[in-house]
Amino acid sequence: MNTYGKFAQEAWRTTAPAEYALIPDPDQWFEALGEEASIRVEDLTRELAGPDPVGESFLEKWGRLNAAKLQAEEIVRAEMLTPDPSVQEEPEEEDEEESGVARMLQAIQESNREDREYWEEVNRLDAEQA
Repeated sequence: MNTYGKFAQEAWRTTAPAEYALIPDPDQWFEALGEEASIRVEDLTRELAGPDPVGESFLEKWGRLNAAKLQAEEIVRAEMLTPDPSVQEEPEEEDEEESGVARMLQAIQESNREDREYWEEVNRLDAEQA
């Protein structure tokens, strides 16, 4: 199972356990979902990155593609990998370890968002200077 499938499985298991319990073979279902998400991330990354600008340096291209991938992953997580808010349940009392994992995931998502915003700004400034 790829990272997208693992992310989705954990998200469903922790935020929508009743819905998760209805899935006949969760491992197979989330493995297929992860593969579908991987394809969607690749397609969306290309779409968001757009064509190569004339005169773009290697580092500029790397930054543009990296920002596009991070943005694509964020979109796919929201659209495909997390349960609909209407089926999510409020967690009962979290133990300290689960709470730490949730905070870590939130920090990673915030970091990804900040990276994307940084590279979008770099690309915008480069485009203005060109």
